[in-house]
Amino acid sequence: MTARRVFAPRIDFSALRHELELPTGFSEAAQREAEAAAAKTFADRDDRTGLAFVTIDPPTSKDLDQALLIEKTEKGFRVYYAIADVAAFVEPGGALEQETWQRGQTVYLPDGKVPLHPPVLSEGAASLLPDQIRPAVLWTIDVDTQGDTTAVDVRRANVRSRAKLDYEGVQQDADAGRPHPSLALLPELGQLLVQRGLARGAVNLPLPEQEVEPDGDGWRLTLRAPVAVEEYNAQISLLTGMAAARIMLDGGVGLLRTMPPAPPETVEALKVAGRALQVPWPENATPGQVIAALDPAQPRAAAFLDQAAEMMRGAGYTPFDGAKPEQPLHAAVAAPYAHVTAPLRRLADRYVTEVCLALHAGAAVPSWARDALPKLPEVMTRTDRVASSAERAAVDLVEATLLQGRVGEVFEAAVLDVDRNKHRADIAIDDPPVRARCEGEVLPLGERIAVRLTEADPAKRKVVFTEEVQQRA
Repeated sequence: MTARRVFAPRIDFSALRHELELPTGFSEAAQREAEAAAAKTFADRDDRTGLAFVTIDPPTSKDLDQALLIEKTEKGFRVYYAIADVAAFVEPGGALEQETWQRGQTVYLPDGKVPLHPPVLSEGAASLLPDQIRPAVLWTIDVDTQGDTTAVDVRRANVRSRAKLDYEGVQQDADAGRPHPSLALLPELGQLLVQRGLARGAVNLPLPEQEVEPDGDGWRLTLRAPVAVEEYNAQISLLTGMAAARIMLDGGVGLLRTMPPAPPETVEALKVAGRALQVPWPENATPGQVIAALDPAQPRAAAFLDQAAEMMRGAGYTPFDGAKPEQPLHAAVAAPYAHVTAPLRRLADRYVTEVCLALHAGAAVPSWARDALPKLPEVMTRTDRVASSAERAAVDLVEATLLQGRVGEVFEAAVLDVDRNKHRADIAIDDPPVRARCEGEVLPLGERIAVRLTEADPAKRKVVFTEEVQQRA
């Protein structure tokens, strides 16, 4: 699936910021601390500036958390993964730390983000920008030819990225056989880690993402399927998160990102839906393996993926200190897992990273990090809701604005999910790329139907369609 873009007129997103009570700036005290921290130097740490790191991010990103280099070894691969060392800039107990606890994470809106840290840090001194020496937490992970981790090291270091790359460019270079040398092994290792995860029972939902992007005086509504290298890059983050979880479980203290396994009845219901949608489910195949074989651009496959999302319930953060958690797994990863790779954008990563550094070095975990662990789940859960609401509301607003002059028109849609009791369904329109509610009596799951637009209200951020029964495709 390629990206599809549809233009929408100029939209004011300030009402969303007010509705979600998003902060408009940093306090003077926090800003002063950030500016002072940005002037710090870090000469007293390992010099790994000789490693040819590169970053892979969206083209306009400046808050660069991760830099990557992969090398071949006699027994497999060596992954060097440099993560922005945010704790080196944020003083425990200071005004800046306090304000980051209020924010929890960066919130993204089409007209600009609400950052977790002041831009002087998040887009400047702490960001792994190219051709700049930066303090980092360097993970070195050895992986054998079976995709298993055989050695892990984590320590502070100075690094220097060689280039800021973007996903589509990296994919084009890989397809053309001219990958950046630092990433030449990413497709091979990424595919290996994907297969290792599927064998373990991991589940990845390859759902296209709706995105709102600026376009001159207006906005583009984009439906974008992730390119292959995006998934491979995500596998490196998962690899690191699993290594962090193992360090903390062995050390008896930490914070895991957890999700309980889907109950058997949920998996059985997915199998029933698969049969109805004519989705092949080979004997002994895991849900993740079935999903990996699908083309999400096909209506029946898209409907099946929507049903599969029911398995992804109950994600949260689980702190522990002493006794290990009774349920340490993240079901989508099919292993214990922790967030450590996005500290510029996510509060918890800073503290979890500090725990891993101490445990790996055989040192005492700093009290400021240890004491934070049981408090972080509430903050992250609250701000997860805010970030999700902002993303969804922005898309809803653009959809309603885009369609408000087309009420009464008939569109072709794929039926993704059906609620028979309420006589309605979730549908996906191909052009423009809109997902909305549809009312009707038949609403055949996983099929294409004709639907009529009956409401498009930007003030309510609401779009509603009605099934055209006599015109079913």
